[in-house]
Amino acid sequence: MPHREENWSIIQLPVIPDHRGNLTFIEGDRHIPFPIARVYYLYDVPGGASRAGHAHKQLAQLMIAASGSFDVHLDDGTRKETFSLNRSNKGLLVRSMVWREIDNFSSGAVCLVLASMPYDESDYYRSYEDFQAAIRQRG
Repeated sequence: MPHREENWSIIQLPVIPDHRGNLTFIEGDRHIPFPIARVYYLYDVPGGASRAGHAHKQLAQLMIAASGSFDVHLDDGTRKETFSLNRSNKGLLVRSMVWREIDNFSSGAVCLVLASMPYDESDYYRSYEDFQAAIRQRG
């Protein structure tokens, strides 16, 4: 887990190597700083398509390239950073109040997401302008 609370960080997940193939596991409140309330995954994303395009008011997530690769673009209103995820034993922890967009999906890519809360539409900023206004209000 990250040593200090940052808006995002890469988390190295445990790997149990075996000649038959590797195994990685994730335990909520141990490997990631929240209990896992929801799991979902993105797959069969058409070439050139983009996903996400939102921010969360409270929810935190861990994004993992379970298969293939993709890029995650993050923006907290102060800084922007892009991560290329392509290893199943590394996750991108994204905390609340971070705008995220995911693109550049390879063929067969699967983006696995572990979330700190169940789905709640009222937790989303769907408009970048609304997100920016909320960041300014937090000031």
